[in-house]
Amino acid sequence: MPTAPGEAWVAPTWDALVREHSARVHRLAFRLTGDRDDADDLTQEVFVRVFRSLDSYRPGTFEGWLHRITTNLFLDQARRRRRLRFDALTEEITARLPDRGAGPERAFEAGRFDVDVQAALDRLSPDFRAVVVLADVEGLTYEEVSEVLGLKMGTVRSRLSRARAQLRRHLEHRAPQPRGQRVAARPAPRVLGGPGRVLPLTG
Repeated sequence: MPTAPGEAWVAPTWDALVREHSARVHRLAFRLTGDRDDADDLTQEVFVRVFRSLDSYRPGTFEGWLHRITTNLFLDQARRRRRLRFDALTEEITARLPDRGAGPERAFEAGRFDVDVQAALDRLSPDFRAVVVLADVEGLTYEEVSEVLGLKMGTVRSRLSRARAQLRRHLEHRAPQPRGQRVAARPAPRVLGGPGRVLPLTG
């Protein structure tokens, strides 16, 4: 939401926020969670947090601010769920945890994002998934990823390298094999990361 030089920034209305940014936020939320219902919930929470925080926002890169809020909320949720798994959960609570199995929701945006790639992303830890989604799917620079996640540049590079290595292993079945020959598995080729984007699976 840029403003002209010298023009005072005016906080947008709820309708304007949702109209201008909901598609971008939901896309990022779905890449991070891998689940449509979870993405819907995360998107709603993001906009509630954003709207409540508008008074403290200082004009800058609004999209970067949204990336930071979305990613941090996702990581917070992932850490809460990880703690819950190690608690003495009752069967009733366990039954209420989101089902990560295959289902109709997995077909959401299937035509725009490779199903195998999303499945491979889902197998990464939340920290690794966040960095690779921001850098390789959303197209943020290392500097932007560092700012969004509050990490040092070296940590971003290290996590991204390790995340890409894990993705290569998860996608080895995608490597082309010569006809009539049995060869050792090779690193998977570069695969589409979205409309017009490529997910580079190199370290």
